[in-house]
Amino acid sequence: MVSDDEKTGNRPSLMERLTAMLLREPEDREELQDVLRGAFERHLLDADALSMIEGVLSVSETTVRDIMIPRAQMDCVSIDDEVPEFISLVVETRHSRFPVIGESKDDVIGILLAKELLNYYATPEAFTLRETLRPAVFIPESKRLNVLLREFRAKRNHIAIVVDEYGGVSGLVTIEDVLEQIVGDIEDEYDFDESHDNIIAEANGRFRVKAQTEIADFNEQFGTTLPDDEFDTVGGLVLRAFGRLPKRGETTTMEGLRFRVLRADSRRLHTVQVERIVLAPPADAGA
Repeated sequence: MVSDDEKTGNRPSLMERLTAMLLREPEDREELQDVLRGAFERHLLDADALSMIEGVLSVSETTVRDIMIPRAQMDCVSIDDEVPEFISLVVETRHSRFPVIGESKDDVIGILLAKELLNYYATPEAFTLRETLRPAVFIPESKRLNVLLREFRAKRNHIAIVVDEYGGVSGLVTIEDVLEQIVGDIEDEYDFDESHDNIIAEANGRFRVKAQTEIADFNEQFGTTLPDDEFDTVGGLVLRAFGRLPKRGETTTMEGLRFRVLRADSRRLHTVQVERIVLAPPADAGA
């Protein structure tokens, strides 16, 4: 028999269903997480919603130190450089904001928005790098992510310079880094979990490859002989090739294959795109 609510379409909302689950107030965070997982098991929450809620809970316990981009990996612009000298860095890294430094990375003068460079190409003679800079925001390593996110939103800021207890620059953090802690585990177009989908064919002879794909499986698919004595996964080999954690859009080559990073966060590599390198024929070919 159909209830009146079902007839009228007045089904309880997600918040109402969660409220019903939480009528007995949890006594600690572990109990709250048990309630949320119970809601997931009862199909009141889907996997993405559960992941996001757990991410929100985790940011109150995580500090900037845990997620910041280390000083050594900061892409900076020197205040003494002319635009043609650093434009290649802007294009290659594809960042929207860059710390501008003086004599060293401890001397952060301000933040350059990449879009401001449009003014340079419009009127090069009137462009002055120093005058285009936004003020840099400095925060301690110990700041909690939930506090930082609130400050980012209140001040409409997207990047902060992280300093240690002695006032030296130890890294930087962006609003994207913070949001990754909440939504980073949600599946997107580059994320796939089933083992038989670790390698997916795309157009133009390209493949999407999960970083956790075993090297033996990769070699079988591509007819390569990538070594598996030091690493077990494709991601491990790619990290070794870069010598660091690469950023989205960066490429490296191995055994005639080009590996382009499709998805990576501040902690790990997720997905790469693989394509065979087509060598140009010699100039006298066919002569």
